[in-house]
Amino acid sequence: MVTAKNEQVLTLREHMRGGAGTAQLTALLSQLPENARLFSTIRLAPGASIGYHVHEKETELFYFVQGSGQVDDNGQTVRVSAGDAMATFNGQGHSVVNDGQEDLVLVAAIIKDPA
Repeated sequence: MVTAKNEQVLTLREHMRGGAGTAQLTALLSQLPENARLFSTIRLAPGASIGYHVHEKETELFYFVQGSGQVDDNGQTVRVSAGDAMATFNGQGHSVVNDGQEDLVLVAAIIKDPA
């Protein structure tokens, strides 16, 4: 199944997970498999963030495409930039802050853990 770029849906989330500013999420597929909750790009303008949150019964994967920033990776602050990847497993938490001068863009996928 192919989802053309003009079919991908853009959603704006103000203060995502308690973060600052607006996160722009573009759903990359029109339909997800049953065990997936999200497959999107996320764009954060300078100063925008996704607040700290914990994942329960799911894993979130990030691939950073553009820009730089910092993440709280389950209690550890880590600098990230284009080309870096991150996994947040069941019971772990994370946040993302764009403290750079350009948009921070990442691809995010959330996969539900087996029951």
